[in-house]
Amino acid sequence: MLKETITVNHLKLRNRIVMPPMATGKADHGAPDDSLISYYAARADATALIIVEHAYISPEGMAHEKQLSMADDSVIPAYTKLTAAVRERGAAIFAQLNHAGARSKGSGLPAISPSGIPVRDDTAEAVPMTLDDIAHVTECFVAAALRAKAAGFDGVEIHSAHGYLLNQFYSPLTNHRTDAYNGQTLDGRTRLHREILQAVRAAVGKDYPIAIRFGACDYMEGGSLKEDIPEVSRLFAEAGADLLDISGGLCGFVLNGISQPGWFSELSRPAKENVQIPVLLTGGISTADEAEQLLQDGAADLIGVGRAMLQNPDWSVQAIG
Repeated sequence: MLKETITVNHLKLRNRIVMPPMATGKADHGAPDDSLISYYAARADATALIIVEHAYISPEGMAHEKQLSMADDSVIPAYTKLTAAVRERGAAIFAQLNHAGARSKGSGLPAISPSGIPVRDDTAEAVPMTLDDIAHVTECFVAAALRAKAAGFDGVEIHSAHGYLLNQFYSPLTNHRTDAYNGQTLDGRTRLHREILQAVRAAVGKDYPIAIRFGACDYMEGGSLKEDIPEVSRLFAEAGADLLDISGGLCGFVLNGISQPGWFSELSRPAKENVQIPVLLTGGISTADEAEQLLQDGAADLIGVGRAMLQNPDWSVQAIG
């Protein structure tokens, strides 16, 4: 199955291998420089899809210095060079769009979050968001998606995992709101996600792929639960998502105590079983045989290979044979 093609919206991918987003912290004033472009191009041969590391959509949403930006038009020329270099080697390329919320650092601006609650010990308290703040974030996601499309990206991925802003709305631990975006109901916890998906879809058109990286479970007492995955997956698909990229919630991208390949496969399976759109699984997968087995077992439709591809730019070439 690893060598089989698959379609995301109207985009045909040549196989099932994905390079997932992994932050390098090497942006040049928010844009990819020649070395970062070469880094991605080197991993594009025989890879189906490259999802570029997260880019902030507005200055107050910056996660860290040296992060990529999609917050203004000045970055478009550099991204155009990046997308051309990757697509020249036959891979598709998505931009990952993000707002760090309470995890924002480096911009000098006040951090904002659903309820002003820190995510982890390494984050300070943030300012609770007003309805105007929420509307502004939606507008920023739309503007960033349009920049990505103008720069030649084949699609965009909305980041809602690893304790960033949209994950903060989804988790009951960080969302104590009582309004329409409340943390007590799935409708409230996913309202902003769905509004962003719908607004981006209206802006980029029906044929442009939109993925969402879904932190499907916090693995913390009082946090989000895997039992909610079927319903939330359906809500995201109905709102316009073309691809579900399953990962961890407030727990981050690593699951302690799990060593077998496909760390979050227990989360990707219920998503795959309840939606018709493709599901991507990443985490601890280092060999082609491991990727093939997870596909055969029905854990996902696409496999993300992170650290192994980071260490070996020719991973995909060797896997496809």
